[in-house]
Amino acid sequence: MHAQTKTSTALGAVAVALAALAVVFFFNFGARPVHLHPIALVDTNFLDTATVRRSYADLARAGEDLSDFDCYACHEKGKPPPLRFDTSQNLIIPKEHADIVMGHGSHGRNNNCFNCHNETNLELLQTRDGHEIKFSDSPALCGSCHGPTYRDWEAGAHGRTSGYWDRSVGAAQRKACVNCHNPHSPKFPGRQPAPGPHPLHALAMASAGTGSNSATVSTGWGETPGEPGYRGNLRPWLAGTLAPPTP
Repeated sequence: MHAQTKTSTALGAVAVALAALAVVFFFNFGARPVHLHPIALVDTNFLDTATVRRSYADLARAGEDLSDFDCYACHEKGKPPPLRFDTSQNLIIPKEHADIVMGHGSHGRNNNCFNCHNETNLELLQTRDGHEIKFSDSPALCGSCHGPTYRDWEAGAHGRTSGYWDRSVGAAQRKACVNCHNPHSPKFPGRQPAPGPHPLHALAMASAGTGSNSATVSTGWGETPGEPGYRGNLRPWLAGTLAPPTP
């Protein structure tokens, strides 16, 4: 009985101690006040999962209007449309295609429509060796010149994969080159990377002369029209309706 009494007394003391600790933690007795630092919101531009352009395959799958790809609504079948060049050998864009800005390559020599379009069948593309390619298979055309980049794209190191990494949950889809690059002006404008995860702790960045701590999270995109890097310029630039930005 004596041993049982000692055990009961010890267990009772432990229970009282734990209850006291629970009260202290619950009411936060003696704790220093916690100052939560505001977390800057991430620019919604970084959260947008849509690509900047839509490919022919995307439009076809969605059952949308493909009249822009119906070349023979205007052109005559079996008769390649003539190309005209100025005195500097720059391609003269017909007014019917005034929305196209030619800028494929810095050398200025890739300005012939039939480098990519099949002159005898405008509903198809063609490689330099004459291999015919459907619009929905356009990455193969890009890969005929940009081999290393195409291999990176096939391996997933270049471009973008949408869908699911776990194939048992759903399918994954490789986005085509033209989902990001305008085929007539493929150079993609530079952009700042998205901010990293917030550390949830004060960042030790002493302001000069004040000794205070401060942290700045920048999205890298301008908010005001006319400002360098203004976000509103991205989509029209890729669509070919805005001249390439100057450094």
